[in-house]
Amino acid sequence: MGITREIGAQYVPETGTTFTVWAPEAEQVDVVIHGEKKQTIAMQREAFGYWVGLVEDAKPGTRYSFKLNNDKELPDPASMSQPAGVHEASEVVNPNYSWTDHNWKNLPLEEYIVYELHVGTFSEEGTFEGIINKLPELQDLGITAIEIMPIAQFPGSRNWGYDGVYPFAAQNSYGGVEGLKKLVDACHQAGIAVVLDVVYNHLGPEGNYLNEFGPYFTEKYSTPWGAALNFDDAHSDHVRNFFFQNALMWLRDFHIDALRLDAVHAILDTGAKHFLQELQEHVNHLAEQQNKPFYLIAESDLNDVRLINPIEQGGYGLAAQWMDDYHHAIHTMVTGETEGYYADFGKPEHLVKTLKHSFIYNGMYSENRKRTVGSDATANPAKQFVVCSQNHDQVGNRMLGERLTQLVSFEMLKPIAALVILSPYTPMLFMGEEYGEENPFLFFVSHTDKDLVEAVRKGRKEEFKAFAWQGEAPDPQSEETFNNSKLQHNYKNSKKHNQLREFYKALIQLRKSIVTKLSKEHLEAALNEQETVLDFTHTFAGIRCIINFSKEPQTIAADLKDWKLILDSAEEKWGGPGSNYSFENTILQPESVVVLQASR
Repeated sequence: MGITREIGAQYVPETGTTFTVWAPEAEQVDVVIHGEKKQTIAMQREAFGYWVGLVEDAKPGTRYSFKLNNDKELPDPASMSQPAGVHEASEVVNPNYSWTDHNWKNLPLEEYIVYELHVGTFSEEGTFEGIINKLPELQDLGITAIEIMPIAQFPGSRNWGYDGVYPFAAQNSYGGVEGLKKLVDACHQAGIAVVLDVVYNHLGPEGNYLNEFGPYFTEKYSTPWGAALNFDDAHSDHVRNFFFQNALMWLRDFHIDALRLDAVHAILDTGAKHFLQELQEHVNHLAEQQNKPFYLIAESDLNDVRLINPIEQGGYGLAAQWMDDYHHAIHTMVTGETEGYYADFGKPEHLVKTLKHSFIYNGMYSENRKRTVGSDATANPAKQFVVCSQNHDQVGNRMLGERLTQLVSFEMLKPIAALVILSPYTPMLFMGEEYGEENPFLFFVSHTDKDLVEAVRKGRKEEFKAFAWQGEAPDPQSEETFNNSKLQHNYKNSKKHNQLREFYKALIQLRKSIVTKLSKEHLEAALNEQETVLDFTHTFAGIRCIINFSKEPQTIAADLKDWKLILDSAEEKWGGPGSNYSFENTILQPESVVVLQASR
């Protein structure tokens, strides 16, 4: 592994705070301590352009900044706290916390049932504390892991999190360092793992001062966000170190269990050892030290098994990756949408292929991309693929942010749930999905730069050109857009929403009872002649799932005498019209699913 060097402000009670910053091109760097009167302390230059200074009386709560070449005062790129926002001084934090999760060891990946949430819109409070208050509800549902959308400090108080500019700082408006540690501790007490979404492919525009310090970016590549982060050009060892230190901090100091790595296809690195492989090696080393597993889960749209193949087989060794193909196959099947990137999907046989082989595009030509896409993932274990029917991207990047609740019937929501939860893969729900939340999840920001706000508005409109969506995109900068995206949690006072949630609970309980027997190798899947009914069986687990996608009743031709019914979404207790299924009369109601168990 390359250079490893701690950065930022490290407080030790006996000695004070050591400040370290990488600024290889600076002639002079000072740390400025903000108090009743400012103190300016010269830092010492060390190898490779690191600057170090010890301030004995800088305690937690001390505000500080760095001054480069007697000129600008700037926040610390590795700041762990920005109490006054992205443009103001950084804050020294107390590394000590009274953890109560000593018996927590993380769960095996195959036991993850992931619940993706956005801190600002998940609870009424919009904070880490607000999530803690709802943990009993997630426990009751059967969730075993929450995935938190990015919380790195961003401008203002409203953002999806992908515009973060201080990767080491937990967003102050959510509750900062203490709030996040308290949340992770509470999750572990509840038996719930924590996945944190981190962004290592770009930084947001507002408050991003990295370039002032050194060559954090390279013009070698262009990305949708401008110049790429410098992972393979001159001085790149130290940029890589910045992000390695970030990942290790979350896992080690915040007790996070897994990191979801945003859009890794935009991490551009042609070096001999890819950034992702080296990151995994650092995480492996930490896992050995702490004697517990940590998982790196990639988001990628390349369908490339290199990400998850073992390092000794030429892969990067990551634990898992999101699988868009599964989402797209479900979405196009139930909505009929075929615009934009959905043009590559929409055939019923795609569902059969993705159930058995993971990637649909596994070396196939993509009409949308106009090139061959993907590699064969048949041999990769099912747990390595995270699947969903909704997530922040697929909902929030629609012009009106509609959830499936607005796009399909109430009855269809239940077969969709079965496709995700009873798949062999690692299932992920998007907050509110389990009870059919009707509020949209829209794109929102709270930038202070007027030109940037206009650019964001314009950029969103451009994104929607490939789709046939009607209407006007809500203003991302408006507080109303943010408030309209908050969950209503309305299952508590709505019978229909509660019935859907109870159906999700039943599916999750069933999955937990058979999870050790789920695999692609022991899965059979087929469509009827009309391609309206999907029949898939976990042969080892003895569980069969038959889904009617059509709006008409369908008779099942298969011999089911050795199977007993354990779940029928058409039953009235799940809010359905009433079941027509019996041992002699195997009729599926429109848009319904039956789950059967082998009786011998």
